[in-house]
Amino acid sequence: MLDMQLFRDQPDLVRQSLQRRGEDPSPVDQVIELDQKRRTLLQRVEGLRAEKNQASKVIGQTQDTDQRQEKIAAMKTLGDELESLETELKDLEPALEALLGTFPNLVDDRVPDGADESENQVIKTEGGKPDFDFQPQAHWDLGPALGILDFERGVKLSGTRFYVLNGAGALLQRALVSFMLHTHTQHGYQERYTPFMVKEDVVYASGQLPKFADNLYRDHEEDFWWVPTAEVPLTGLHKDEILDESQLPISYTAYSPCFRREKMSAGREVRGIKRGHQFDKVEMYVFCHPEDSEAQFQRMQADAERICQLLDLPYRVNNLCTGDLGFIAAYTYDIEVWAAGCGEWLEVSSLSNARDFQARRAAIRYRPEQGKGTRFVHTLNGSGLALPRVMIAVLENNQQKDGSVVVPEVLLPWMGGVTVIEPV
Repeated sequence: MLDMQLFRDQPDLVRQSLQRRGEDPSPVDQVIELDQKRRTLLQRVEGLRAEKNQASKVIGQTQDTDQRQEKIAAMKTLGDELESLETELKDLEPALEALLGTFPNLVDDRVPDGADESENQVIKTEGGKPDFDFQPQAHWDLGPALGILDFERGVKLSGTRFYVLNGAGALLQRALVSFMLHTHTQHGYQERYTPFMVKEDVVYASGQLPKFADNLYRDHEEDFWWVPTAEVPLTGLHKDEILDESQLPISYTAYSPCFRREKMSAGREVRGIKRGHQFDKVEMYVFCHPEDSEAQFQRMQADAERICQLLDLPYRVNNLCTGDLGFIAAYTYDIEVWAAGCGEWLEVSSLSNARDFQARRAAIRYRPEQGKGTRFVHTLNGSGLALPRVMIAVLENNQQKDGSVVVPEVLLPWMGGVTVIEPV
């Protein structure tokens, strides 16, 4: 959530940010109008409360019965007006809060202008694409031939965009998750295993509501929302808390399945297991001092890239343009890996600096060791990494002419002795 003071002092900054995102800037004026009305009401309410308190003292000191009754009647009129204004103020404040909740984060200057993902900027490419002396298969052919990927039973169980992993496929998925969690914990992240369903206020605090309500799954009888990413419960871990400055930075990593109501059409871009309503992901999340958030972003980027490097996956880093930038992000870098079989760059990590945007929604502050009061922390999140696209790249880039797949060496400690996945 944006600071209300921005609308009072720098409304043009908010308007310009919305325009860069391709959004209507007129709601800025609605916020300013509601805020002015709220402040006028609040001033009047506080004045009437003071008058009422003073009148009560005067009544208590009045001995004359007629004068006393006259003052009581006057105070009742004042009280009725006060009650009416308090009701109006009580209704106005949540309306203003709800309107503020619809504004995305301010766009950082480093974000390039652009309409959609086609205008993202590639800022870095690492690793060479693998060479084959045969035509590499895409995972939608390779997986079934290996007996590790079953589309038919996935559809049988849950419908389109679902699949079943068999044997070494399930083992490879689990190995990737374990490897990534192990690597991140070795580099200072504290592992957390969080609920896969959370309350609505936790989803709102992370910035997923109200913007993405149509893309989320929920229980319609109880206050349960299936997480679209572990970012949501990790944000909520310190919701409504005041941290000591000495605790910062706090770095977490967590595994979760992710549930999203994907709106997809048939075609090559969604063929196979690239996109689905359920997928696994390892998340990185940081709460930090505002002055430290840029350094923490660079650290998180390096940690996500490290996973690609250890798996020997060619990858590139994209600076997302305004048309592709997420709601909570001031800026975002995406990491894409090369998948040789389908011949595509597949996004496996989205790294975002939310600055104090999520912290304001979640009321997460810290108390400075020097000075008074509290300040909002900065939060950062990033995939470290997302499956199944990592597995797609591992399978397609490590396939052999005979149809087998060599397991990357860094995964062997979690593969139970399986070094090569053989065709069935």
